[in-house]
Amino acid sequence: MARPAILSEIKKEIQNAKIGTVFVPIDFALITDKKTASVSLSRLEKEKIVLKIMRGIYYKAEYNNFLDEYVAPEADAVAHALSRNYGWTIVPCGDTALNRLGLSTQIPAAWVYVSDGPYKDYTYNQTTIKFKRTTNKEISKLSYKTALVVQALKALGNENINDSVITKLKNTLTEEEKKTMLTEAKAVTSWIFEYIKMICRS
Repeated sequence: MARPAILSEIKKEIQNAKIGTVFVPIDFALITDKKTASVSLSRLEKEKIVLKIMRGIYYKAEYNNFLDEYVAPEADAVAHALSRNYGWTIVPCGDTALNRLGLSTQIPAAWVYVSDGPYKDYTYNQTTIKFKRTTNKEISKLSYKTALVVQALKALGNENINDSVITKLKNTLTEEEKKTMLTEAKAVTSWIFEYIKMICRS
């Protein structure tokens, strides 16, 4: 595919995406190689089709006329874009996991994720994202939702999990996710698995 055609294809994908979507070059692997995608994203930034968050990370921005500025991308979307870019498996942990599951309405001071990649910190627009290396078995053998629930329960601690938490998680998960979780989580810490059984019980 000639370069103008590649640029046009990437531009079309971005235009069809939702506002706030975060992109990295590897997202366009079906269209072209990483280097060419990177050059294309840089050109589309000049056209204001995307805005640059940090090196190699771009997003489809929304302009807020009231604030007279572009709306910043969601930290979780940026974290997952970074994980795609570097081939890491990540799962929110601590306050970040609680926020993602609706167990806390507080915005985390830093968005923290366990990862099979290196320890890394990234900052953009006064938002900090931290990746903490963990043992691969904690995340690689679990589906994303199972790992997220495990991390949230760990963050709360055994003594702070009540009926309200159980009900909230029970209502958040689909029946399919509950079935998967019961199968996958058998090897997790025993007290966490006891709560998972309660969450998944009909």
